[in-house]
Amino acid sequence: MKILAFCISLVVLAAAASAAEKLNVLQIISDDLCARLGCYGDPVVKSPNIDRLAARGVRFDRAYCQYPLCNPSRASFMTGMRPDTTGVYENATQFRKNVPEAVTIPQSFQKAGYSVARVGKIYHYGVPAQIGTDGLDDPASWDKVVNPKGRDVDDRTMIEVLERTPEGTTVTTTGKELKDMGGTLSWLAADGEDGEQTDGKIAAAAAGMLEERAKDGKPFYLAVGFFRPHTPYVSPKSYWAMYPPEKIRLPFVAGNLAELFPAPALATRKPVELGMSDDLRRRAIQGYHASTSFMDAQVGVLLDALDRLHLSKNTIVVFHSDHGYHLGEKGLWQKLTIFEQAARVPLIIALPDKTNGGKTCSRTVELLDLHKTLTELCGVAADAKTEGDSLKPLIENPVAPWTHAAFTQVSRGGKNAQGGPIMGRSVRTERWRYTEWDQGHAGVELYDHDADPEEMKNLASDPQHAADVAEMKARLPK
Repeated sequence: MKILAFCISLVVLAAAASAAEKLNVLQIISDDLCARLGCYGDPVVKSPNIDRLAARGVRFDRAYCQYPLCNPSRASFMTGMRPDTTGVYENATQFRKNVPEAVTIPQSFQKAGYSVARVGKIYHYGVPAQIGTDGLDDPASWDKVVNPKGRDVDDRTMIEVLERTPEGTTVTTTGKELKDMGGTLSWLAADGEDGEQTDGKIAAAAAGMLEERAKDGKPFYLAVGFFRPHTPYVSPKSYWAMYPPEKIRLPFVAGNLAELFPAPALATRKPVELGMSDDLRRRAIQGYHASTSFMDAQVGVLLDALDRLHLSKNTIVVFHSDHGYHLGEKGLWQKLTIFEQAARVPLIIALPDKTNGGKTCSRTVELLDLHKTLTELCGVAADAKTEGDSLKPLIENPVAPWTHAAFTQVSRGGKNAQGGPIMGRSVRTERWRYTEWDQGHAGVELYDHDADPEEMKNLASDPQHAADVAEMKARLPK
């Protein structure tokens, strides 16, 4: 019996040692966040907690989503499959309908013996109507889920929503139903404290899960999805006070946009948004920045919990958004374009050893790469169907040679000659962005980011850039 007990003790100790050697993963996802943060050089936005994560990790300066809409993007980076593989191009289809055998990031970790859980929005939810529900969640991905719901949902009748009057002017109104807010600019400078809001509750629940893992010592993958700054821009009043409207600068909008860009590139402009006064534009930007800073404070709750529980020493932290966001550039708001503002995302990966803390990587990378990256960093096997490339070489050396481009696509109404959706496809390298609409039949764009970072001069028809067009065209997926 003594020998048996001794053998059992050795097995337990070996298992504990093995668990201790495994790296944990905390994946933090913001909703509709563009790369307007302090660590990305924005002179206005206050994001001290994301900035401190960047100070101990690698900040990817040219990271791109594969589809600038919540459901297609999340289905893509969580499965490691491109939108053309998942077949998800809108916010209604749960990805397993099309790819039932897909293996998601948490499933890869689950197979390796990790505890896997989520809090908040990881796969798609309709915002704000589905807050507190499972939305289009994937039950196979998780051991445990938590769906907090805060006073931002209860205060819905107070939220100001843009509305177009019969006279053709844009005003704000209150008393709308939740379903009328998610796709329309809307906002509320809320009463109460952070912890009463959905994102505050998400941060608290996630911190509680971290405490559980610190006690049991089991390796974990924890995904935490915040809802802000997705519209409606709801955050406590203290965050609104950080951004006085009179100090907000509005983007310049050229008067001849229709002459500068193919029609599909501007197709998402809405009359209700085009009719906004300058005061309303400033109010919308104020609300977006306030929601960003509020979300940042919740990231701070998680980082503080990691430090307090001594989990920082063996936890990889990755922070990113699902896609970028327009704040009035080219008369565009929100998402669904493949201009830089909507395709580019913030992405920070911080390893426990802090070897490359504070480094910036300027290579073009994709959210699709996260699956292979996180699994390789933890010594976990990724499924053979997983697409993308591991970013481990760039985390180890942010200036390492890298030949991969980034691809983003978006669909427009109507059908192409083959009966499929009219698709815009864009390829981004460190210097160029090249875009084709309906395989070039509905427009072509080429932008030189060295000379034109705002993408205002389309060089696609310039004979001097014919060779550049040909080179970039060859890189688009066939």
